[in-house]
Amino acid sequence: MRKNSRLPNLHNLGIHLRILLIVNLLAVMAAILLSQQLTDLFPLLAQISALVQPIILLSMLGLYILYPLLNKVEYWQGLLVILLLETAITYLVFSFISQYFTFYTNLEISRACLLTAIVTGIVLYYFSLQEKAYSPAIAEARLQALQARIRPHFLFNSINAVLSLIRTQPKRAETALEDMADLFRVLMSENRDLVPLAQEISLCQRYLDLEKLRLDERLKITWQIDDMPSDAMIPPLIMQPLLENAVYHGIEPMPEGGEILVKIYTKLKELNITISNPYTPQHERHSGNKMALKNIEERLKLHFDLESSLKKNVKDNRYEVHIRIPEKI
Repeated sequence: MRKNSRLPNLHNLGIHLRILLIVNLLAVMAAILLSQQLTDLFPLLAQISALVQPIILLSMLGLYILYPLLNKVEYWQGLLVILLLETAITYLVFSFISQYFTFYTNLEISRACLLTAIVTGIVLYYFSLQEKAYSPAIAEARLQALQARIRPHFLFNSINAVLSLIRTQPKRAETALEDMADLFRVLMSENRDLVPLAQEISLCQRYLDLEKLRLDERLKITWQIDDMPSDAMIPPLIMQPLLENAVYHGIEPMPEGGEILVKIYTKLKELNITISNPYTPQHERHSGNKMALKNIEERLKLHFDLESSLKKNVKDNRYEVHIRIPEKI
């Protein structure tokens, strides 16, 4: 579980690609600003690049190695370590390169270190803004899930189902009430950090047990999870909303009900989650489905950037959602 969730995931390929693009874009802008005429631009850009590229490559390697440590300290401590690392790498690279090259602008080592600190601050500020931009998706997911849970048709039917069991099956009624309490407890928590896959599966099973109280034999669930890595870390509440959509859009509209298939497996060091349900266009319900999928996509992007994906398709009268995320972070 990530303690320092405000720092970017420095084990993520997408994060490093963004760092590379931002720094090189700033280098191009610096060359344009420092060039007095067009003929000076490319020689100056080549000199700046000769200094910047070794620094950024060594920096990304160092940050990748130090990320487990940075992930355990406070946010401000992580920022300080990154600034010190970047400054030290700049000092060493500049000292080495300046022995062989004379810079067009007579750049001093102290100024080079200061510029590195400024660029590092800009990059970190960009990732901070990105985190803030996607953070509302987390709160929105919690709110949407909570609102969905207190939908009259779910809440009242679940309570009525429990009441009907109290006399004849008191143990089952007690279990259902415990499931409802656990469900509300998770939905009302902050849900910012990643959670073990096994925990999310447990929550989903409790939710489906409650739905089965009212849908009975109309709701059939098949779990293909024997090969799943139980300790894999995933964003909370990404499977439960999909299962809710599967019940609401796939099972409820069909008088005879249907089967929801959940399949979880690993392939090429990636965790794959697929959830499918029956699909008939004449019974299609549009409300809420796209909103939930968009929210899950935003939260996947927040945690995993370019290394995750969410795809949906309709095939053989079944609607399927396929989530792909890195197994380890």
